[in-house]
Amino acid sequence: MNVPSNLKYTKEHEWIRQEGDIAYVGITDYAQSELGEIIFIEIETIGEKLAAEEVFGTVEAVKTVSDLYLPVDGEILENNPKLEDAPELVNDDPFGEGWLVKIKISDPTQFNALLSDTEYKTLIGA
Repeated sequence: MNVPSNLKYTKEHEWIRQEGDIAYVGITDYAQSELGEIIFIEIETIGEKLAAEEVFGTVEAVKTVSDLYLPVDGEILENNPKLEDAPELVNDDPFGEGWLVKIKISDPTQFNALLSDTEYKTLIGA
């Protein structure tokens, strides 16, 4: 199971990569493997300000639909346009081309409460 050390994680299996006051959010390698083949991503929160742990969208796999939770407070700036035609990028490259949304972070101190790679590996038993 791939768990990059340069990211922070949530117990709901999202990852976040901070770049100044902007961050990218996606689901983890573990999450995509548990979901199976992803066939559709729905994100209708562009331009909205959401609190940490609020639902920002859903991911639909062959057998299930799962909510997506924002790791920190922020404004949803954009979703990944590539996922409209190729949702399988989340399966193929969850930490790269398969990112879900770009956000403007409201409170950078919230990163301290997120899981490190070591803590996330413990959570998933890796």
